[in-house]
Amino acid sequence: MPAVDVAGEFETIRRLFAPLAHPEWGRGLMDDVAVVPSRAGYDLVLTKDAIVEGVHFLPDDPLDTVARKLMRVNLSDLAAKGAEPFGYLLACHWSQRCGWPERVTFCDGLRVDQKAFGVALLGGDTVSTPGPASFSMTLLGWIPKGRTVGRAGARPGDLVFVTGAIGDGWLGLEAVQDRLSLDPERIAALSDHYRTPMPRVEFAGVVRDMASAAVDVSDGLIADLGHLAEASRVRIEIDLELAPLSAAGQVWFEGRVDGQDALEKLVTGGDDYEIAFTAAARDEAAIRREAERRHLRLTKIGRVTAGQGVAARFGGKPVAFDRPGFTHG
Repeated sequence: MPAVDVAGEFETIRRLFAPLAHPEWGRGLMDDVAVVPSRAGYDLVLTKDAIVEGVHFLPDDPLDTVARKLMRVNLSDLAAKGAEPFGYLLACHWSQRCGWPERVTFCDGLRVDQKAFGVALLGGDTVSTPGPASFSMTLLGWIPKGRTVGRAGARPGDLVFVTGAIGDGWLGLEAVQDRLSLDPERIAALSDHYRTPMPRVEFAGVVRDMASAAVDVSDGLIADLGHLAEASRVRIEIDLELAPLSAAGQVWFEGRVDGQDALEKLVTGGDDYEIAFTAAARDEAAIRREAERRHLRLTKIGRVTAGQGVAARFGGKPVAFDRPGFTHG
């Protein structure tokens, strides 16, 4: 059913989005542009992600979690580059289910994460659509000039690391669709990860200072390491048995009889929003100390060699993937 009590575009901006705007650069959202001054000695880093109802979030997902997921997937991209976020541009395509209460809920989610991550709204657009709801964010960040960590810096001899746990994004989607048989506590943890993943912004400085190449794990660990290997023109060798699993992921995995197939689902499912990166072997101890200081789990899962692509092994045997990860079309 269509939502009721829908405000017009300008009332939505005035009442909901203007309070979220940057106090200076956003111009109160009363102009067609935002004006951001340059920052001496820094590069401006930009990233953009869109999420669509029925593709990236479910039709009955609360819109505050949709807003927070949108922000967090963008924050994850900046963190993997070593950048510090500061502001964003937003486009909202409201479907018929997005009445005034739903729009308020969406902005409530933005407000929570703006405070948590220290960012502010700079501008954007809001429109109605007969199709599914969708939202797009362009996130801006700063990084010291010339220090952006790309995908193309991995070198033979480097080690391969990943933060956090792998597989909870895919398991979270299974959880919210009631496809898992786990304790309610595990289901809740996985559902929360799917709806509001935690970007590793606190690790951005370590990536900037010590990583040779990095990528956020959004399409799936295997697919994203493949992107890194392609850009760096190297081969990445990983041991799937070293892939870090959460407590819920471990319980699910141990309950499966098809160990290799189950693990393949976890490393190709995507939506994890961890950081996979390469670094010189001499820096391993320092990187581990920095992760420990932040109480962040860090796992060495492989190494970089000459060659191309990703070579994965399970039980000492090579593993081939029919689908290395999620593709956006």
